Amino acid sequence: MTFLDLSDVFVGSTDDGHTFVVLNRRVRGADKTLTEAGFHRQDHPGRTLYLLPPGLPEEANTRVGIATDGLLAHTHDLVDLSWTTRWDPDRPDSAADLHVQFVSGTVTLTPKSAAARSLLSQHTGLAPAADGSFRPQTGLDQRRQLAIVTAIETHAYMHSLKVHIDLGIPTPSQIPAGTRHRTQTAATTGVPTSTTVRRRPR
Repeated sequence: MTFLDLSDVFVGSTDDGHTFVVLNRRVRGADKTLTEAGFHRQDHPGRTLYLLPPGLPEEANTRVGIATDGLLAHTHDLVDLSWTTRWDPDRPDSAADLHVQFVSGTVTLTPKSAAARSLLSQHTGLAPAADGSFRPQTGLDQRRQLAIVTAIETHAYMHSLKVHIDLGIPTPSQIPAGTRHRTQTAATTGVPTSTTVRRRPR
């Protein structure tokens, strides 16, 4: 299982600029909602993907906004960690205050500014590493790690801090294969689901 499999809906980006949506359970009207928003349906081992090719960030932001608004009418278990719609012409990714990287089932959060370091220090569940980065505390499962990341990303946005999230997926063909399962809900896991609300980049 990967971080992509934990929520009903996961929105992310590949390194080459594709925006993708993964559905981990059947969501009513999802195919129509996503295709009308401009996503292309594509079969992938173990799952069906919806892809938006690289393009203008303003257009990607609009299309993802339309899609997530429609999906949120049927599920609130939606996580959006795409970077393709958060692009800022005045601040390239190299100027991000915080870098978040997913690698082999682990998460590393690296602050690039004093403000980002201060923000990370305010969040429970994180432990500082010798290289200056932060990682979820040992023993936290992937769902809890994902909840921490979504909370931090939202907190950073509220403080006008730029975040770049690297899911470690170079191209759509390298998106991990799906497991064809129905995700557990907060009621069964005891962990509240985290929804990242679509917004326009500043």
